[in-house]
Amino acid sequence: MEAHLLEWLNLSVRWVHMITGVAWIGASFYFVWLENNLNRVNPRDGLSGDLWAIHGGGIYHLEKYKLAPPSMPENLHWFKWEAYFTWMSGIALLCLVFYYNPMLYLVAPGSGLTGPEGVAIGVGALIAGWFVYDFLCDSPLGKKPALLGFILFVLLIAAAYGFSKVFSGRGAYLHVGAIIGTIMVGNVFRIIMPAQRALVAAIAENRTPDPALPAKGLLRSRHNNYFTLPVLFIMISNHFPSTYGSQYNWLILAGIAVLAVLVRHYFNTRHDSHRFAWTLPVAALGMICLAYVTGPAQMSSAPDVAKAPAKIEYQPLPETALGGGAKPETAAAPAAPAAPAAPAAAPAQAAAQGPAFDKVHNVIQERCAVCHSAKPTSPLFSAAPAGVMFDTPEQIKLQAPRIQAQAVASQIMPLGNITQMTQQERDLIGAWISQGARTN
Repeated sequence: MEAHLLEWLNLSVRWVHMITGVAWIGASFYFVWLENNLNRVNPRDGLSGDLWAIHGGGIYHLEKYKLAPPSMPENLHWFKWEAYFTWMSGIALLCLVFYYNPMLYLVAPGSGLTGPEGVAIGVGALIAGWFVYDFLCDSPLGKKPALLGFILFVLLIAAAYGFSKVFSGRGAYLHVGAIIGTIMVGNVFRIIMPAQRALVAAIAENRTPDPALPAKGLLRSRHNNYFTLPVLFIMISNHFPSTYGSQYNWLILAGIAVLAVLVRHYFNTRHDSHRFAWTLPVAALGMICLAYVTGPAQMSSAPDVAKAPAKIEYQPLPETALGGGAKPETAAAPAAPAAPAAPAAAPAQAAAQGPAFDKVHNVIQERCAVCHSAKPTSPLFSAAPAGVMFDTPEQIKLQAPRIQAQAVASQIMPLGNITQMTQQERDLIGAWISQGARTN
């Protein structure tokens, strides 16, 4: 019952996170687009520009003041709760998924960290991330946007590299995303909203607003805009183990972040010209390159089982060599008299077919089916995660590519290796898959 309730709590919080995140990011994209597309040719006195638009069957006329109108309107909408609820629901998810049972999802097996230590590193990184970012923005680097952006990028990738050494791949990625999300909501709470309140207060008191505060808020808003696409990738990355599960996951994250920022920059600047249109085909080519270099042949840290099946201890022997129902262990007995020439090819043929399915089946039932079953025996799950089940040979064969990606190549499964799958067992499964994943 606990696993069932946790699953629905996770679903509810994740749904809230998605809804509020869509609202926040949508507003960010819209207002950057609006700012970039204002008509600034001979604006009316006091205006920075205006825009005519049509949407949903209506025509809109939007105006932006250089600082503020002569008097404040009765109703003024503030964009803040989208950001706050996105961050709060994200932190709730972080606690539910990673901090509730840190040894399962967060801490990498063999890292030497305890659960509380892993949680302390995660929480500390979120706090430190905001203060380092805020310090750099207020330093002289704040006047050099390109250099500031490069330094921030290097620091975030350094954090990803450090996380990858102590956290699981998913845990490392999601904590980089959480750092960026904390920076973004910190910008709203600490910079953008205070600047807006100061602007409104100045108008109410008939004072000339300080233009420095709105300018600072606009700069942080643009930072948030460039952060969005890398954060969105991190949010969906947990479905793609070839990214976070790779031994070079931090480099993959760096590559995708660069491509995402290039794409965002084109959309942020296309109102002025299309001189950055090259970023779109470059980003597409970059994704193709990443897909290639993260392929099992290039990135897998597991032995090349396809080329060396003889190194697998579970290599089956033909029944003719065992004789009379003998167990495999008896195969070490002295060799039998030479068999006729025709049957002598049988051992080579059996080796070419790969390990026997019954051995693979036993490993999967012991190491994987405790969770991935119609009726999981693990107390962590009330239903098979992602609907993936290994109850029948047909189901195992159907899921062979996923097993290869998650249990053999990236080794992110079983979660936290809670069932203690050995490297020998992973090699066995890899050899079976590489030889066609036969079940008979």
